[in-house]
Amino acid sequence: MSRQQYHADNAARASSEARRLLDQRAALGPRWLAWVASELYQLSPPEFANMVRRELERQSAG
Repeated sequence: MSRQQYHADNAARASSEARRLLDQRAALGPRWLAWVASELYQLSPPEFANMVRRELERQSAG
């Protein structure tokens, strides 16, 4: 599977996962960043974790 196809197949899932992580920011307060790091570390495969990380950045900025 090409990178482009993988991205297309998983973009909605990555966006949803990023939203789930962002939704916990207020509840976790200052512990949120460490929590997000551990959540991202557990995601597999690494390509998907990178997609979620980029989506987190995009959603945080917007």
